Amino acid sequence: MKTFAFLNPLWVRCRRQRGLALVAGTGILLLAVISCGSLTQQAVVLPDVPGAKYVGSADCEQCHDELCRDFKTADHARLMARGKNGINAGCESCHGPCSIHEDSGGEVKPPYSFTAGRPQPESLSGRFPLDPEHAVENTCYKCHMDVRGQFNLPNHHPVPEGRMTCIQCHPPHKGIAHAGGSTQLLSQEENCTQCHESQQGLYVFEHEAMREGCTSCHTPHGSVNAKLLTERNANLCLKCHFQQVKDGSAILIGGVDHTSRLSQGACWSAGCHEAVHGSRVSPSLRF
Repeated sequence: MKTFAFLNPLWVRCRRQRGLALVAGTGILLLAVISCGSLTQQAVVLPDVPGAKYVGSADCEQCHDELCRDFKTADHARLMARGKNGINAGCESCHGPCSIHEDSGGEVKPPYSFTAGRPQPESLSGRFPLDPEHAVENTCYKCHMDVRGQFNLPNHHPVPEGRMTCIQCHPPHKGIAHAGGSTQLLSQEENCTQCHESQQGLYVFEHEAMREGCTSCHTPHGSVNAKLLTERNANLCLKCHFQQVKDGSAILIGGVDHTSRLSQGACWSAGCHEAVHGSRVSPSLRF
């Protein structure tokens, strides 16, 4: 026993380090669980509709099983009501409290319903009149007030005019709330090219900015600049195309003197680089 007596301090030290490692590992695991759990739901202040109560998304599944199955993957499925009795109110965050809808067996529509058909109950009709043409947008604006402001800018997608709806680009019931959107960089272009097919290409000489996505040059909702551009005139191009001043007066871009050309207008409107999205014949995107 005396032969191995020197091992006792080493054994104690190993047990102590193992205990510390176990505690640290447990803490990290607990932190990961808490972090992941905090990302699954987001508390929101839901609209108060007199005469109706919130029942929770689970009750919607009794009739809308397929829709609810897909909705579990949607961004809006994370929304819940505040308070001790907070419930998962993903569906009702857009459609309003559905207690009357549920109690009537579906005969009465939810307070915010976007399809024609059954009338609202007398207790709700008149209090929440919905313009059918803009009903979806008004509901979206309740949370996305910044987007409402963007649509009031001089140049915008024709959503306020009723020629487009939010859900054309932002599907609410399944997956990420961006049509074509995912972790893949170019997938957002699938959303824009649904309408803007001519900008899709393919091009022999592509504009490398297209690899960064449409939103590198355009704002999706509204802008003070024409064509929903993020910057006006040549300022947009100069964000990427480095300019150099030579001899105190000459402005070089790409090693070429652009001093006189910049005064003629924007790069694409001065008759120089008109093929801004890409060209099939010109490496400098002239045609």
